[in-house]
Amino acid sequence: MFVSRLFKPSITKIGRFSQSLMATKPKSCRPCQPAGTTSGSSSKKAREMSTESSMKDSFVQYADYLNNRNDKRERVVKASRDITSNSKKVIFQVHRISRCNKEEVLKKAEEDLAAVTDQYMSRLVKELQGTDFWKLRHAYSPGVQEYVEAAIFCKFCRTGALLNIEEINASLLQLSEPAIEPFQINVLDYILGLSDVTGELMRLAIGRISDGELEFAQQICRFTRDIYRELTLLVPLMDDGSDMKTKMDTMLQSVVKIENACFSVHLRGSEYKLLGYNDPDLSLLGLQDIVS
Repeated sequence: MFVSRLFKPSITKIGRFSQSLMATKPKSCRPCQPAGTTSGSSSKKAREMSTESSMKDSFVQYADYLNNRNDKRERVVKASRDITSNSKKVIFQVHRISRCNKEEVLKKAEEDLAAVTDQYMSRLVKELQGTDFWKLRHAYSPGVQEYVEAAIFCKFCRTGALLNIEEINASLLQLSEPAIEPFQINVLDYILGLSDVTGELMRLAIGRISDGELEFAQQICRFTRDIYRELTLLVPLMDDGSDMKTKMDTMLQSVVKIENACFSVHLRGSEYKLLGYNDPDLSLLGLQDIVS
């Protein structure tokens, strides 16, 4: 008890001293950062910012490219539609041909075809020259096929010969600038347009038979038969995804209708002559039944 009384003041002082030390101790102690840590984090942020900026620039460039590409595609589609509609007008003009106005009708059709070339094909050529125009082929192919069809149709009615792809592309060279790669019609579009000509030739042959031009109808028959025979050798070598294999059936039907019409006129014309009619009415020879 005496000992406890002796050391009690000392213990009390020690407790107060420890409390004062705890009161003066800092609340938190952070480890010291090594030298160079602040500069390293700033450089890392700079690299991240530069990478993000370069990615944004790349996406802006890609967006501009796609927007320009879509705008060009819309212009090409519009030009293709104009070529299609005006080429059909040329074909309708040729169908007005008769024994009396052949020269007048063909001259007007050729002038209309030249207008299509100068006004609408020139617009398409300016859009596609100097670029990889095959990338936009599906956008302009229908118009080019119709243009090829009209050009071949006019050339045959004028000369009785086939307008080849070299002649068509040569006529388009004047629309291109000499320093830029010119737009040229590819072989597939030419063949597709050529296959469509047989349908128009079938309608022309029936009209010429009704008008009494049997020799012209027979010339059309030989011409369409030659086209079909040559294409039957080419189509098996073409890609299965092309439209030619579906068009060959339609082409065969046109050839058969022309052959039947010419054969019917020849056969029934002979019967009419046996009956004493020197100039039979060809409109009564059953052509409507053949065409239908």
